[in-house]
Amino acid sequence: MTRTPDRIRRFRLTLAGLAAAALLGAGCTLPAIAPRTDAGGEAAAPGAAPTWRACPEVAEELVGRSAPNMRYECARIKVPRNWGTGAGAATGPGAGQTFEIALLRARSTKQRDRIGSLVLNPGGPGGSGVDTAVYLSFGPAFGGLPASVTDRFDIVGFDPRGVSRSSPVECIPDEDLDASFGYDPDPASQASFDGFVALSQRIGRGCGARYGDQLPLYGSEQAARDMDAVRAAVGDDKLTYLGYSYGTLLGATYAQLYPQRVRALVLDGAVDPRQGLIAGSESQAKGFERAFGNFTTWCAANAGRCPIAPDARAAVTSAIDKARVSPVRGDDGREATAGWVFYAIISSLYTESGWQELAGAVDRLAGGDPEDVFRLADAYADRDSDGRYSNMFDANLAVNCADEEEKPTRERIRQLQSQWRAKYPLFGPALAVGLLSCAEWPGGRDPYPTGRADGAPPILVVGTTGDPATPYEQTGALARMLGVGRVLTWEGEGHTAYPQTSCITAAVDAYLIDLTVPREGLRCPAR
Repeated sequence: MTRTPDRIRRFRLTLAGLAAAALLGAGCTLPAIAPRTDAGGEAAAPGAAPTWRACPEVAEELVGRSAPNMRYECARIKVPRNWGTGAGAATGPGAGQTFEIALLRARSTKQRDRIGSLVLNPGGPGGSGVDTAVYLSFGPAFGGLPASVTDRFDIVGFDPRGVSRSSPVECIPDEDLDASFGYDPDPASQASFDGFVALSQRIGRGCGARYGDQLPLYGSEQAARDMDAVRAAVGDDKLTYLGYSYGTLLGATYAQLYPQRVRALVLDGAVDPRQGLIAGSESQAKGFERAFGNFTTWCAANAGRCPIAPDARAAVTSAIDKARVSPVRGDDGREATAGWVFYAIISSLYTESGWQELAGAVDRLAGGDPEDVFRLADAYADRDSDGRYSNMFDANLAVNCADEEEKPTRERIRQLQSQWRAKYPLFGPALAVGLLSCAEWPGGRDPYPTGRADGAPPILVVGTTGDPATPYEQTGALARMLGVGRVLTWEGEGHTAYPQTSCITAAVDAYLIDLTVPREGLRCPAR
């Protein structure tokens, strides 16, 4: 019980949005703080109404208790593996087969004047919507949804195809994930670079051997079509949706496919679907450099709370450099290599509250204690104390690489590594080298659409000016692409905005509940 606030706070990392193709095969992370339950019994056949059963055990296993005044119900539905039409569906990969999609519904015992269901996706790809619905049900004290929303909507989370409880993709051994996260984020020598190429190839071969020509079926367009099955399963004529980070891309895809079935979409932490693999990775390099600069400025102005002041950049850079040649060994024998230090930094930049944690972790590492570095990095990596991972990154790679047409050569990636090192010294090389993950991925591609959502009502696109993972510049780009997007800006730090402040919360709640669109150009202050 006493650990609940920390667990809910760690949930904010769920809303991380790094693509697997960027950052050494890593992606948005959902910290695995407890084993996943099955979350549902027998799956309903495609198109059939699901059978809901009480499942308080999901909240018990994730958080240790149910949220006050909340009931939890779970169900499973079956969806076609291949939503294609005509001969493609009859004869192509996955023809005649189904995936199972796990759902969880959190319903307040104080609910009144019910509007319908608010369907959630936390991002990633690879984040569990089932877990997200539980966390957000705990209310504003723990970073969850306000009562104004939970009193009017069922909160419905689903694990997308390939994720967690929904026919999960499982093809990357824990030891390969350890090797990936622990690898030098800037392998400067050719031999070191080639070592990461070999690791990426080994991961790709393993997943290709297991899933073969069905790998493209994990793409975002297929998952967006699953969302319409979820909408039908909860009994709503039109979809009300809250998508974070990658979830904004999923929501945008849904709006293009089913514009007439949209009631309200909140897309928070916008992904620009028109950016290719290289442009998207460079955008993130720029975003993380900007967020890190904001951290160092805070550190210099708050020396009493930042033990690595006054020059935090020098302290962090030194920590990575020392880890390359003499990594500190933890109590369990694990070494805090440059890669683990780097991911501790990444993890800390997703929330402004993580800045002080980062400063303390780097300071303690310099004194010979790596445990806080491991704690931060493991929260990002979804790695438990026994060295086991969830399938977050298996799914992350499967989805991102299915979505992406662009496939840069190793030579081009090596060039970008050098170029981005000069422009974005701390994050650029890792984002460049991370391009290898999809470049070495087997299987075909199934890109999502990138057009207008003609016929849809106004869609709320929320951006944070200090967002490292989905930089603010992508907010307007997504709104313009959809043609019906309305931008809401939070002048804050960290990844995603809702429900961080009263201004943001009021604007989003009015849109979700009353369909009141914020005035054009509304900007909410940081506090």
